[in-house]
Amino acid sequence: MARGDAPRDSYHLVGISFFILGLGTLLPWNFFITAIPYFLGRLAGANSTTETLSTNHTGPTDTFNFNNWVTLLSQLPLLLFTLLNSFLYQCIPESVRVLGSLLAILLLFALTAALVKVDLSPGLFFSITMASVWFINSFGAVLQGSLFGQLGTMPSSYSTLFLSGQGLAGIFAALAMLVSMASGMDAQTSALGYFITPCVGILLAIICYLSLPHLEFGRYYLAKKLSQAPAQELETKAELLQADDKNGVPISPQQAGPALELDLEKEPGPELDEALKPEKPAIFVVFRKIWLTALCLVLVFTVTLSVFPAITAMVTSSTSHGKWSQFFNPICCFLLFNIMDWLGRSLTSYFLWPDEDSRLLPLLVCLRFLFVPLFMLCHVPRRTPRLPIIFRQDAYFITFMLLFAVSNGYLVSLTMCLAPRQVLPHEREVAGALMTFFLALGLSCGASLSFFFKALL
Repeated sequence: MARGDAPRDSYHLVGISFFILGLGTLLPWNFFITAIPYFLGRLAGANSTTETLSTNHTGPTDTFNFNNWVTLLSQLPLLLFTLLNSFLYQCIPESVRVLGSLLAILLLFALTAALVKVDLSPGLFFSITMASVWFINSFGAVLQGSLFGQLGTMPSSYSTLFLSGQGLAGIFAALAMLVSMASGMDAQTSALGYFITPCVGILLAIICYLSLPHLEFGRYYLAKKLSQAPAQELETKAELLQADDKNGVPISPQQAGPALELDLEKEPGPELDEALKPEKPAIFVVFRKIWLTALCLVLVFTVTLSVFPAITAMVTSSTSHGKWSQFFNPICCFLLFNIMDWLGRSLTSYFLWPDEDSRLLPLLVCLRFLFVPLFMLCHVPRRTPRLPIIFRQDAYFITFMLLFAVSNGYLVSLTMCLAPRQVLPHEREVAGALMTFFLALGLSCGASLSFFFKALL
């Protein structure tokens, strides 16, 4: 809760602003992977701008391995900037990091939208798109980390709003794709409207961030933020990151631990601070306490990113051509995954099972490896004879996706909740930083492994 001397958030404007900022941080990633049919259509030939967003993307052969590269080049920046964040926070002011990242993402997405109207050779289009993916996600990693630092000084309910916005980014992207497909507009206009949508979202996020100093509630916490030492910024960021991942869905604020709440309730003097300050924990000591939970987090994301979207986006409906066949993948792959993933993560607000002492968690995580062959044996046309189609009916894929998404959301959220409970209060900063690193490591490992599974098809 906010301190007694803090002003009120009139009309919840600051809360709405952070919700929109959360939405804006993950719109780029979700809009790129949801538009895979468009990109594969463009890569099929120089004149493929005439193809619709809903083109059957398994028609042209994916000679560029677009699904795999877009996933890998989206996750590697997260891993890189997780390691570089400590230097960036010391060298570059927060406002520059946030506004600079938002403006860069806006310009790069505007370039992506403009390319809809430009006929390019497949190789050149692929190179430009991959460069855009890398830089957009690099700036996105800086943006996300910087906003977490700001949220560390605010009441916990605002971090929940921010994470809720992140969690709905995937659903928003999938719905935008469906609206674009159902609009009945010509191919280029439909694709252009789709890519302009995140540009509007990013522009709105910029306006929201610029408005914070002009709101009394936001001005109060920005002033408090500036009065804190850089080390405190990193500490609060690490604690918040214990409750977040790449898809950014909220974890119950009550699970964040009492340390931050105590800091918000009182301001001990320098003498008391020095007397109560615990010895800085060793990274290896903390790692020995959470290594199993961290390994579970890596394995969860390794399984998820190894098949989503590289393999799942290739699955098509087994029914004859028609409206359902056209909308099958956007609905059953992307929209269904994001909704059920959000639901799975939200479950940890009500219960945590298994607990940190149970050996059942590693078993549940390892069972998710079964999803790899299950998806690969679904209805994926133009495959090698060595892998037959066993689960041909659409109901199989939908069932697998339901379980896959819910288990991903729940297990990711569960591991991020359990890690801080396995260490002492003064070790939570290091535990949060370690879990953030292993989160990024799992994403990168899964993206890399997707090349191998794609080659088997």
